[in-house]
Amino acid sequence: MRLIQFRDDTNRGHVGLVNGERIRIVNGISSMYSLVQKHFESGKSLENLVNELVGNASENYEYLLANNQVDVPLSHPDPYHTWVTGTGLTHLGSATSRDSMHQKLQQTDPEELTDSMKMFRMGLEGGKMQGETPGVQPEWFYKGNGLMVVAPGRPLQSPTFALDGGEEPEIVGIYVNKPDGTPFRVGFAVGNEFSDHKMEKINYLYLAHSKLRQCSYGPEIFIGELPKHLVGTCSVKEGEQTIWKKEFLTGEANMSHNIQNLEHHHFKYELFRQPGDVHIHYFGTSVLSFAEGIQVRNGQQFEIEIPLLGKPLINPLNQL
Repeated sequence: MRLIQFRDDTNRGHVGLVNGERIRIVNGISSMYSLVQKHFESGKSLENLVNELVGNASENYEYLLANNQVDVPLSHPDPYHTWVTGTGLTHLGSATSRDSMHQKLQQTDPEELTDSMKMFRMGLEGGKMQGETPGVQPEWFYKGNGLMVVAPGRPLQSPTFALDGGEEPEIVGIYVNKPDGTPFRVGFAVGNEFSDHKMEKINYLYLAHSKLRQCSYGPEIFIGELPKHLVGTCSVKEGEQTIWKKEFLTGEANMSHNIQNLEHHHFKYELFRQPGDVHIHYFGTSVLSFAEGIQVRNGQQFEIEIPLLGKPLINPLNQL
């Protein structure tokens, strides 16, 4: 099941069930957040609730996208109660790209590993949570609150002090904490964890600065468990011209950590288990256009697609 959150021509909020090129309206529900709260109150599964409430009225999906009426698939009504975070060095293809950006110019010992490669090796050797036993903790970073979130189709703004604005194509886990604080994973979405890779390249200790940028996810939320192997594509385009395009692999078969382990090490902190809070967590990437010498320019757009998760996530770059 895939759902979207959108506004109609009168600016009223709705939740819609994706049915091909039609969006079937879920009656009486103005937001995904309110649908999740109804799930908590009723004890019914999200799938059952949607099937009970969905009606025959529908909207044209392409029309909604073309008119920027599709929002991110879940958001908190108060953006200050949204946490946007992520983990890195989680994918089997990510270490080469990341390590090439900040490896030491010279190594006195050829066998010496950079910090990135040490972290990557730790994940390979012990990044899988087994039952109740957690694996090694991953690299973790903070991106901001709900003010940093940009809807699909809207520009990702790179601030004046930024050195670069580049995509990071990822899967996003979307969570709402239950009234008792227990995290509830609502579903998954395509994400662009937009970052400043030039700043990170100066010194790895600038990673925290490089991550404090806007991001986007959606347009759809996938309700259910992910397959272990997923294939996506990431493109940088200018009009109809493709500047750069690459396939990427994700899902647990292509990760050094499993999702259960990433979730454990995020939500083990009481700070992140506050009732009602929303968490948008990026699980890591395996490709970057920046690692292949691409510098995205103002007006060019990012396009990230994982077919299982629905329509591609498209955002232009706006350099302030």
